[in-house]
Amino acid sequence: MSDSKIKKIGVLTSGGDAPGMNAAIRAVARTCATYGIECVGIEQGYKGLLEKDFIELSPRDVGNIINRGGSFLRSARCKEFKDPQVRLQAARNAREAGIDALVIIGGDGSFTGALKLQKETGIRVMGIPGTIDNDIYGSDFSIGFDTAINTAMEAIDKIRDTAASHDRIFFVEVMGHGSGYIAVYTGIATGVEQIIMPPKKDKENHSIIPDGEELYEEIVKDLHEAEGRKKSSSIIIVSENGQHIGERVRIITEEMKKRMPDKDIKETTLGHIQRGGSPTTSDRVLATRLGVAAVEGLLKGLDGQVAGVRDNKIAYTPLRDNTVAYDPENDFDVKRTHEIIEEFRRVANIMNA
Repeated sequence: MSDSKIKKIGVLTSGGDAPGMNAAIRAVARTCATYGIECVGIEQGYKGLLEKDFIELSPRDVGNIINRGGSFLRSARCKEFKDPQVRLQAARNAREAGIDALVIIGGDGSFTGALKLQKETGIRVMGIPGTIDNDIYGSDFSIGFDTAINTAMEAIDKIRDTAASHDRIFFVEVMGHGSGYIAVYTGIATGVEQIIMPPKKDKENHSIIPDGEELYEEIVKDLHEAEGRKKSSSIIIVSENGQHIGERVRIITEEMKKRMPDKDIKETTLGHIQRGGSPTTSDRVLATRLGVAAVEGLLKGLDGQVAGVRDNKIAYTPLRDNTVAYDPENDFDVKRTHEIIEEFRRVANIMNA
């Protein structure tokens, strides 16, 4: 299997941290050792490539990290990496250190950087989806998602106790960027009364998922219907929609207080608690599988790919630029995501009857 051209692989974590990243780093390092390849950890993501923050990673160096949240290599967003000249310097630094290929653990922004680095400099790259948002093309699940939804579920279960005790309406914001995966999974698992997804429109600019006045009217209608079913308290999950944390739930809650002044309405933002904590079994196993697959994919000669899972099988998908808009009618990954979200919304609505 071994590609004789690859003697050393670098691994980094980029963008927002996700539980399970350490498990993936561990898997990369130990797979490299199995195939007689050196492994280098790059600290602070792409920033570490620029500043030459490299550390050798042996199997012992990655012992006892599989259970830890975050990234022991640390992660960072690197705005400078948008500059082509900066990317060229990063590639030079990697080559000077003897690094033949890079494994990038992160989200779509990190993968855009990886793709440009590969195309512009020729350095070989392999992506591993690591984001709680679960919005990565090429994989059914991303590292960190399962832990995040379990964290959110536990928090909302606790909020349910106080909501019921005081006959309150709680609007609870969860993360998820623009995908809404955390919202629908957590909403179904906790039996919330309503799930507010990121707004979406079709090609004719008609609302598929409402926002603004249409959304507010729908919320009021649903709450009145719940009251008619003798529900004295309600929990409504709000997906953040890529805005500043807490902004969307604040706007919606303030509007609902105006429209329903007789109700005791509260807001809660779960925020970065969803990024932390020891990864679940599912995330540890997924991260380990993808770490092994990333290294083995490079050794098979693959380049510019994402190592993911499709129908619980390892699958490789070409990296792509997340700044490009993809047509849901013609793009498999976008269409698949929309179909999954729609199914989950339908299930949630049935459960709220």
